[in-house]
Amino acid sequence: MSLTTDRTVQIRPNREVVVEFSPTVLRAPFALRCAALFIDYILIVAVPVLGLVIDRLVGGGAGKFSNNTAWLIAFLLAVSDLFIFPALSGQSLGMMMCRLRIVRTDGGDPSVARVIVRNILGLLLTFLTLGSGFLLAAFTPSGRALHDYLTGTMLIFGSKRILK
Repeated sequence: MSLTTDRTVQIRPNREVVVEFSPTVLRAPFALRCAALFIDYILIVAVPVLGLVIDRLVGGGAGKFSNNTAWLIAFLLAVSDLFIFPALSGQSLGMMMCRLRIVRTDGGDPSVARVIVRNILGLLLTFLTLGSGFLLAAFTPSGRALHDYLTGTMLIFGSKRILK
């Protein structure tokens, strides 16, 4: 089976081939990156807030079980959303909603280790630089932030399509 654009590419079963990948065309807009980050933040913070509201309404403020449970659920959601989902699918929940995806600079899927290092090191460096590592994405032509440069990844706007 072959795919013809301006060149012929042989496609083998169960193998992904990136054709005509242009990082500057598919790069995620900075505002959309901020929207995905905001969605992730809201999802994580909403759990303990709802737990507190439920605790106050039902328990009258005396019950610590539901509040502690809400914080545990928020922690597990944060770990899943910031590390596990991106490592397995290349997207956090906010990125899924905004149709953003983490890819290598050549367009391939990044390794699990690369994404985990990107998110752990990226969050740490962004915190230590007071957000300037993240703001770098707004001013570079490729739209890559500091953690993207360090790990050879980038955030693109789009989704995968299977070519037939």
